[in-house]
Amino acid sequence: MAKLFESIGKLGLALAIGGGVVNSALFNVDAGHRAVIFDRFRGVQDAVVGEGTHFLIPWVQKPIIFDCRSRPRNVPVITGSKDLQNVNITLRILFRPVATQLPRIFTSIGEDYDERVLPSITTEVLKAVVARFDAGELITQRELVSRQVSEDLTERASTFGLILDDVSLTHLTFGKEFTEAVEMKQVAQQEAERARFVVEKAEQQKQAAIISAEGDSQAALLIANSLQEAGDGLVELRKLEAAEDIAFQLSRSRSVTYLPSGQGVLFQIPQ
Repeated sequence: MAKLFESIGKLGLALAIGGGVVNSALFNVDAGHRAVIFDRFRGVQDAVVGEGTHFLIPWVQKPIIFDCRSRPRNVPVITGSKDLQNVNITLRILFRPVATQLPRIFTSIGEDYDERVLPSITTEVLKAVVARFDAGELITQRELVSRQVSEDLTERASTFGLILDDVSLTHLTFGKEFTEAVEMKQVAQQEAERARFVVEKAEQQKQAAIISAEGDSQAALLIANSLQEAGDGLVELRKLEAAEDIAFQLSRSRSVTYLPSGQGVLFQIPQ
């Protein structure tokens, strides 16, 4: 019985050792990832291992897993415009490595390639592009600036084996001096518009006064011509029109009573 237990123990130990060896000889590559094999005797292998479960030589080979999916990264940069204004820009980048160039990336840059490459090339490209525009053009031609940054940065990143799926300007602000200058300019424009309105209003009032004076002059001239042609008849006509208007107004008043000529009836007017 003791020999049986001893045999079972040896068998279990052998299975455990064998399982450990087999387990150490297997590695998994998840979806969207790739692996580079480092061999202790031959260095980094040129072949890139795809998704799935793969074999390797335990203690001799080591897999280095890379994420090949697009990942976002925000890179803030402070630079200067063409007219020497301070500009704060934040660039959002969607990047991923070229799978076939992973051995070269691992050998020449390392696993943290994004930390070593993206901030430096982004700063370089942004400084070069922003220096071509003044502060006003950065606002009015933002789409053009973003397109030039994207083209230059994509070309620059390709030399390091990186693909940029999207490059966009997410934040663009200027220094305190420029902001104050813009506010002062807006206030000056508003004051100029207000002054122009006052001038136009005065001009309109002047034109109205001229037109009114011309109308009065024309009316006086017409009256003088009528008097000259009709004599006192026109004056008498105006008197009759005035008397008719007065009589009409008095007839509508309750406190006034009309007495025909020749009657002496006395009315008591209530107080």
